Amino acid sequence: QVQLVESGGGLVQAGGSLRLSCAASGSIFSINVMGWYRQVPGKQRELVATITSGSSTNYADSVKGRFTISRDSAKNTVYLQMSSLKPVETGVYYCTAAVSRSIRSSASDYWGQGTQVTVSS
Repeated sequence: QVQLVESGGGLVQAGGSLRLSCAASGSIFSINVMGWYRQVPGKQRELVATITSGSSTNYADSVKGRFTISRDSAKNTVYLQMSSLKPVETGVYYCTAAVSRSIRSSASDYWGQGTQVTVSS
């Protein structure tokens, strides 16, 4: 089994910053892409940012220049540094990872349970 555990969510004022962390554990051979998605009330879950094992990054247009994704591959951990947060970004932030559990197996996607981010106006 593979578990992803997020932390770092909370309440912040508009314009403030938060840093989310997500640690993967369990039966892991390798992790390719790690990323963050969010679901704000009334909307579908959307991509925020992803990072590959080679540290290539991809961001939603709405967060470019304000959010930074990074990872510590030795710790199987991905981070999301969020700044200049807006009230419309209030929602649940989910971590995801494409994990291979053995040298022979293809990657499967795993998700964390989500962490609440609330941005007050």
